[in-house]
Amino acid sequence: MTQARKPDFHDVIILGAGAAGLMCAAVAGRRGRSVLLLEQSRHPAEKIRISGGGRCNFTNLHTTPANFLSDNPRFCTSALSGYTPRDFIALVESYGIAWHEKTRGQLFCDGSSRQIIDLLLEECRKVRAQWRLGVRISAVARDEAGFVVVSDQGEFRCKSLVIATGGPSIPKMGSSGFGYKIAQQFGLAIVPPRAALVPLTFDAALLAKFGDLSGVSVEAVVSCGKTHFDEALLFTHRGLSGPAILQISSYWREGQDIVVDMAPGVDVLAGLKKMRGDHPRQEMATALAAFVPKRLARTVADAVAGLERIADFSDALLSKAAAAVKQWRVRPNGTEGYRTAEVTLGGVDTSGLSSKTFEANSVPGLYFIGEVVDVTGHLGGFNFQWAWSSGYAAGHHV
Repeated sequence: MTQARKPDFHDVIILGAGAAGLMCAAVAGRRGRSVLLLEQSRHPAEKIRISGGGRCNFTNLHTTPANFLSDNPRFCTSALSGYTPRDFIALVESYGIAWHEKTRGQLFCDGSSRQIIDLLLEECRKVRAQWRLGVRISAVARDEAGFVVVSDQGEFRCKSLVIATGGPSIPKMGSSGFGYKIAQQFGLAIVPPRAALVPLTFDAALLAKFGDLSGVSVEAVVSCGKTHFDEALLFTHRGLSGPAILQISSYWREGQDIVVDMAPGVDVLAGLKKMRGDHPRQEMATALAAFVPKRLARTVADAVAGLERIADFSDALLSKAAAAVKQWRVRPNGTEGYRTAEVTLGGVDTSGLSSKTFEANSVPGLYFIGEVVDVTGHLGGFNFQWAWSSGYAAGHHV
């Protein structure tokens, strides 16, 4: 005869009803586990809702471990191979959700990101997983049966506790560093977190030069050290944004320069020399506008020399003008921070976790999944795939 459970006891409690938490709940429930999700926001999966311009960039076809940053780059390998983009696509298609590839393997819903949220909630309903929203958790402790979660909606007990609280990025969505506090409480190390996939900012001097370019966009190759990304760059009233900048922000550190090629694949110097021969009376700003937008061309021309006509430019000055387009070296003074960061770099140190189960090595029954872990994807659906893969892995073991 099976002993009756106490009303507040569950096999699994998951803190955080975001992408990773919902996936973990559905998988654990399919294994017959009783699951309770506790979410501090009034709505589940808020980051899914706002993602991809409201259409949710839910995975990337080209996902590999190379698309992730971590102090242990190999940690993500097992989970990513255990639940792949094709697996999530199959789930999406089983719900009749139409999708399309935008660019570079990035997959979006044809309709709304709400379709992905509804899919995940329905997967949880099918297995009778429960959830409570707007819950304020004040303490987490271990007891003889597992864990106790103390909240403003009462105390809840469980055998397995999963931390899927994300990182501090986009705090208006209810994000915080709460998961790090739980990790530290139980003796796990934290890789210092920082904003990632975030716009870069300029100091006053740079803004005086480039602030008027706000809204100008170019295709660019942006480099920092040995890392580079070739995507769009956008000038803003604070500094630089756009996919190439968001990507490089995960690698950039204060005090470093970035180098920008604003005319990839084009020999600007050769082009300027030809124009000097063919159209010597042409203004330099007009000549540069053949390679970059007019407003940017004017700014570059003004910065190179006080000369107007291209005929008056020596080879050395032409080289300087070409380099300003092809090898623009600039030092941002910071980032826009967690307010606009899409994800958080760093988090719970993977050296304290099993890469197969996501259980803490030193705390049986305690699991960490998703963004709270020190695994951060590139822009383009990789972080959602990490949520699905890590949630799936943990769901099979809680």
